[in-house]
Amino acid sequence: MTKWGMVIDLEKCTGCQACTAACQMENTRMPGEVWQDVIFYTEGTYPSATLSWLPRPCMHCEEPSCMHVCPTKATYKTGDGLVLVDWNRCIGCKYCMIACPYGVRFYSGERAEIQPDVRTVYPGEGDKVWSPPFQMPADKQDRSRGVGVAPANVVTKCTFCSHRISKAPKDASDLSGDNPATRESTPACVLTCPPTARYFGNLDDPNSEVSRLIAQKKGSRLLDHLGNRPQVYYVTGEGGSVPNVGSSRKA
Repeated sequence: MTKWGMVIDLEKCTGCQACTAACQMENTRMPGEVWQDVIFYTEGTYPSATLSWLPRPCMHCEEPSCMHVCPTKATYKTGDGLVLVDWNRCIGCKYCMIACPYGVRFYSGERAEIQPDVRTVYPGEGDKVWSPPFQMPADKQDRSRGVGVAPANVVTKCTFCSHRISKAPKDASDLSGDNPATRESTPACVLTCPPTARYFGNLDDPNSEVSRLIAQKKGSRLLDHLGNRPQVYYVTGEGGSVPNVGSSRKA
């Protein structure tokens, strides 16, 4: 059985935000709708304070609180471990945004914080919230999985690039750009990461690279005490820790 998950090596991550840019381009996200966020924060006090950062995608939790509160079952979990949003069912109630402790969900009808509003520059066709000429190909868009340009007044989130990983070879335990056989099925953020700080693979395979990294470097999960059991793990150097950074957004 495959259970897709991600490992982020904080020793390697430079906070460059290439993952953010790659996700925006791959998934046609609007400005401010950042599925691959990098949170910057300070540690210590002046004058010895240091700047640190934490990449924060959707955690694709084993026990997703967002799914449990959804009144229409629009948020659902797939057999291979992804947490997705069916835009055909979503009514935009934002319950999932409130329930998510990580602040990684977005509402497509939110007032734009950046002007001009791109929705007026590239007005939507039909019920699409916008329609830029650089949007992902129509054959990759799938509203039942929350992939592509969203309609108005629905919730969106990172999908682990489900349109890519769904094409992974059946026997693949690791998805990496280094392997020609899996390059086209690797999530865009993993594929683009300059210092190769991101790894993606099957958490249920003890021989996969993600499983080995979690075991060897004592991988930890963000806000794990809440019981959501994220499928995104962080690894650090000796004595390192994952900061207690949760939701910084309002529904």
